[in-house]
Amino acid sequence: MNGPSDTRVPSTAIRVFFYVQHLLGIGHLARASRIVDALMADGFAVTLVTGGMPVTGFPKAAVDHVALPPIAVGDSGFSGLVDANGKAVDEAFLDSRRDLLVAAFRDRRPDIVILEAFPFGRRQVRFELLPLIAAIEAMSPKPLLLTSLRDILQERAKPERDAETVDMVRRHFDRVLVHGDPEFARLEDTFPLAASIADRVVYTGLVAAPRPQPAIDPFDVVVSAGGGAVGAELVGAAIEAAALLPDLGRWCVITGPNLPTDDFTRLTALAPAHVTVTRFRTDFPSLLRSATLSISQAGYNTVCDILQAGCRAVLVPFATGGETEQTARAERLEALGLASVLLESALSGENMVTAIRDALIVKGNAHVSRLQLEGAKNTAAILRDLVRAR
Repeated sequence: MNGPSDTRVPSTAIRVFFYVQHLLGIGHLARASRIVDALMADGFAVTLVTGGMPVTGFPKAAVDHVALPPIAVGDSGFSGLVDANGKAVDEAFLDSRRDLLVAAFRDRRPDIVILEAFPFGRRQVRFELLPLIAAIEAMSPKPLLLTSLRDILQERAKPERDAETVDMVRRHFDRVLVHGDPEFARLEDTFPLAASIADRVVYTGLVAAPRPQPAIDPFDVVVSAGGGAVGAELVGAAIEAAALLPDLGRWCVITGPNLPTDDFTRLTALAPAHVTVTRFRTDFPSLLRSATLSISQAGYNTVCDILQAGCRAVLVPFATGGETEQTARAERLEALGLASVLLESALSGENMVTAIRDALIVKGNAHVSRLQLEGAKNTAAILRDLVRAR
C-alpha cells in the first residue's frame, strides 16, 4: 500500500473506495483517475485501489492509493494472469491480493464503493471482488455499492453471462454509472438485458478531462497509440503517411509506453525529419488542443480528449481478437461527422493518406463536439445525491 493516509481528510467527508483493474491498456485507469480528481476537487475522501502494472503519473501523489501486487494478461490472453515478472500467478498470490483488498476496505470504512467494470467485465478478478462484496454486505452501516462503466461495452462471446450480470446487479449494486451521453450510446445498445436493471442505471456524460491550455511546443498532427502494446501497425502507417504529406507540418508520434523496444527503434529510424517519435507525453491533451489533426485508436479516453480539444480525427479502432467496442464508437463518431475511420485490416501508408484527407475536408462545424463531456463532475454530484437520499 502507498499514498497519503485517509486520516488527512475531514471526518465529515464522504469516503469513496474506488477499485480499478487495468489488464492490457491504461484506459480504465485513466478514466477512473479523472473521476477521482473530480471527486477530490468536490471534497470527497477517495481511496483508489489499483491492481495493474504501475503507470507513471497515475494516480496523482495526493490520492490515497492502495496498490495491490500487480497482475496483467499473459500470452494466452485474458484467460491467463501473470505477475510483474511475467510469471503465471498461483493461488497463494491471489489469496494475498484478496486479503490485502478486503483489509484496505475494512480499514477505510467507506460510505461508497465503486467497482470499475465489474460485474459487466473483469471476471478474471472475481477471486477478490466476490469476497469484497461479501465484506460490504457484512459491514454496518453498509456502504453504497456502484459499478462504473464506459458507454460502449464489448460484445460477449457467451451471452448467457448477461443474465449472471443482471442477477448480481440486482442483488448487490445500488447504481450502475454509465459514463456516456445517452444521445450517443445507450447501455441497451451493447448490453441486451439493460431493461432488467433500468432502475439502477444513471448516465453521467462522457468523462473528459477539463479543456486544456494550448501546447507550449505545438504540433500540427498528433499520432497516439494508447498504451502501445498493440499500436505498432498504426504508428507505422502514420509515419509512412507523414513522409507522403510533408506539407501538413510538424508531427508528434506518441507510441505508448508498452510498445516493444524493437518496434520503437525500427519506427523511430523510419521517421522523416519533421516527425518526432516519443513513448509518452504528459501534455497530450494540450497537444491535441493545438493540433489540426489527431490520428489514434478509438479508445474511450483518447476520443474524449479529441472531442474536448475540437481537432479533426482519424480513428483506427482496435479490433483484434474479436474486440468490438472501439469499432462501435468510431462508427458512431463518423456518422456524426466527428471522425474519419480507417479499419485495422486496411492499414497502410496510402490508405492513411486517404483517411487524413477525408478528415480534413471542411464540414462546417461538424468537428465541434455536441456530446456531454462533464461526466467526472457529474459523477461527483450523483454520488452526493445518493448519500443525501440515503
